Amino acid sequence: MMEALLSSTLAVAIAEIGDKTQLLALLLVGRYGRPVTICAGILLATVVNHALSAWLGQWLGQWIAPNLLPWLIGLSFLAVAVWTLIPDKEDDNPGRFASLGAFGATCVLFFLAELGDKTQVATVVLAAHYASATLMVIIGTTLGMLLANVPVVFAGRWLLTKIPMTWVHRLAFVLFLGFALASFWQGWHD
Repeated sequence: MMEALLSSTLAVAIAEIGDKTQLLALLLVGRYGRPVTICAGILLATVVNHALSAWLGQWLGQWIAPNLLPWLIGLSFLAVAVWTLIPDKEDDNPGRFASLGAFGATCVLFFLAELGDKTQVATVVLAAHYASATLMVIIGTTLGMLLANVPVVFAGRWLLTKIPMTWVHRLAFVLFLGFALASFWQGWHD
């Protein structure tokens, strides 16, 4: 249980650094200036998105032959590892949802920004891997998202200028590569 929580938290926290959701958090705090409200919106959007993703991962894990699951999970982690090396583009416009206010706009935009994002894919994969600890995966990935985005909401641009993004992306790559290798190892020895 704790392994699922810690792995999920670490994987998402590192993968989110430099992600488009951090740019989105900057835009939202710049527009609304309500950091607590924006953090609450991030929390709700992430819980809903990652819960749906984790349940999908758990469901998929039930339909895949147990001896194939470590190999498929390993390949998925490997794909996410490579994906972390590809920089995100800012493509969400908070202006479209301005009428929803700070909380509503944050909920909608963060939910949409996570659709198909590497952390959503990672959540599916982590939930398939830790099928008996789906709740811990949801909590962990949500904590990881908050660990990466809440400081941006409060510290903003200053924080992003102090962290070399190439090193963050490389660290995320190594982390997911490690998950892939561990999964391949498990598949080899099962």
